[in-house]
Amino acid sequence: MALYLSKFSYTPEAWARMVNNPEDRRKAAKAYIESVGGKLHGFWYAFGAHDGYTVWEAPNNVSMAAVALAISGGGAMSSFETTLLLTVDDTIDALRMAGEVRYRAPGTGGTG
Repeated sequence: MALYLSKFSYTPEAWARMVNNPEDRRKAAKAYIESVGGKLHGFWYAFGAHDGYTVWEAPNNVSMAAVALAISGGGAMSSFETTLLLTVDDTIDALRMAGEVRYRAPGTGGTG
């Protein structure tokens, strides 16, 4: 299973609702990812560009996309971004494969 990092921000209206009715949103996040066969590894609130961060594990990109789309479409978020996380081993494999790719910069001519 793959790991994903999500960065999110709530709308002002969502914050106002939570001020009036505080709740632990980890429970909801856990239920969302478990509904597609995944796992919530962490949920944090933050100060800065985003209100919070989550680390999820999902069986595949489609499953994670389903969770992200459901959350984004719920109307409580002003932003929701998800990034696939690569393991160090996967990154090393990608680096090795990159050595086999015949890249050429745009405008340098040729096909190789």
